[in-house]
Amino acid sequence: MTPLLRVLALWRRRAIPLAAGVVISVASLAVAVGLMALSGSLVAGLLAGAALAAPFALRLFTPIRVALRYLERLTTHDATFRALADLRVWFFRGLAGRSAGGLGFRRAGDVLARLVQDVEALDGLYIRILVPLAGAVVLLPVLAVVVGRTDWVLALAVCILFAASAFLFPAIAATRAASGGVRLALAGAALRIACLDALQGLREVRAFSAEGRMLAAVQSREATYLAAQHEQARRGAFSGATAFLCAQGGILAVLLAAGAHPAQAALFAFLAVAAFESVGGLPRAGVMAGLAAAAAARVLDAADAPPALPAPTQTALMPKGSALSFEGITFAWTPDRPPVFEGLTLDIPQGARVALLGPSGGGKSTLAALALKVVAPQSGRVKLGGIDIAALPAADVRARIAWLSQATHLFDDTVRRNLLLARPNASDAELWAALEAAQIADFVRALPDGLESWVGEQGARLSGGQGRRLALARALLSPAPILILDEPCAGLDAETERAFLSTLNDAAAGRSVVLIAHRLTGVERLDRIFRLSAGHAVAAAG
Repeated sequence: MTPLLRVLALWRRRAIPLAAGVVISVASLAVAVGLMALSGSLVAGLLAGAALAAPFALRLFTPIRVALRYLERLTTHDATFRALADLRVWFFRGLAGRSAGGLGFRRAGDVLARLVQDVEALDGLYIRILVPLAGAVVLLPVLAVVVGRTDWVLALAVCILFAASAFLFPAIAATRAASGGVRLALAGAALRIACLDALQGLREVRAFSAEGRMLAAVQSREATYLAAQHEQARRGAFSGATAFLCAQGGILAVLLAAGAHPAQAALFAFLAVAAFESVGGLPRAGVMAGLAAAAAARVLDAADAPPALPAPTQTALMPKGSALSFEGITFAWTPDRPPVFEGLTLDIPQGARVALLGPSGGGKSTLAALALKVVAPQSGRVKLGGIDIAALPAADVRARIAWLSQATHLFDDTVRRNLLLARPNASDAELWAALEAAQIADFVRALPDGLESWVGEQGARLSGGQGRRLALARALLSPAPILILDEPCAGLDAETERAFLSTLNDAAAGRSVVLIAHRLTGVERLDRIFRLSAGHAVAAAG
């Protein structure tokens, strides 16, 4: 239950509304049980020929019960939705802080499953588990006192059955469902991964007529997921059956004792029915608790892992200069992979225009990740303005470096909001200046809504060259003195590539430029050219 306790600790901001929901729920339950008890008293009184005040009390408490029930639903559901929203924000913040360079070796489908499926599995933790448990804790002594004043043996039997239904069987169900919950979560994640991979690669799937194979893979994972769901459904059905049998046993015990206490039989019967009905869902909730525990563990594992780059213990002052240097860098992405760099040394003076050439896998993008402090070298130092960036806050380092990657992401939003990612407080004049520098301002002006025009998912409403120029405008909008271009022309035709690089020559004036590419086109304005080979940087003649 440790993961569930951690989740509850994350909800401490919502402690007041969550506690209010529990109080209102217990009050509503008390009124409901009181109404049943009054009904039993009324039946007993009518059978005895006595006139009671129960009818008046029933008319008084019935609307109170309705109002409390409505208020309970409103309060508990609102508190749950807000608590889950907090959990999603915490999850995203943790994931973003520990995956600054992207998802890394995590699969997008698995992350989506944790953010959606696993968080949703926790939505019953409060409403279906904690709230009913609070009611059960209140009801148990009520049953003991009300029934025990007349017959302590009957009270003991009813309370034992009630405790088994409310506490014992749910705990057993939660323990048994925990391992099944892990299988269910993993099966659901595998299904999401398969579906997401198929959708993202749909063009290739159609081009190679692989629809049948991809469908078979999805169906196989779906079958595994359904089997895990069926297993949990069987556990839930068994737990529900135990609750039903406990309730029937409690009512049977009351009926068997009716001959000894005829005046109280109806009261005890109605009270037992109300009490067992209120906790009838707890054994199933125990199964849900097992699933929630597995889901909570996956959420915490993804967002609460140690950061790849811990914050510096002693922070140095940001340097005034912007020279970038790599000294004796040795780096491997994981211990089981060969090193990308072994003793790499490279100097990029302030204001210089440098090209880094090399084959795929040669470490060009890795060099950008090291400069942006996304990862840290196993040995050696990366310096900015002569200061080791290990002693500088990552946010301050990235404020000095603008980055344009080969797979720059354009969000399904407006031109304006895509640009503001680089400088949230930029004015319209600054936005248009960046667009002018990237030579895409005329295109944006021609759009029906100008800066408010939507670009589509991943820039689907733009051509490849237009999307790349918009991404360049976003990079230029940043005041960073260093501009790293990681394969900025990947996927563009030769003419569009030359036009883009010609634009870049003028747009990046006054900044240090690091151009990462497989080859040069001849239109670039460069001061130095280096080739990355065998983990080292070698100066090229041109």
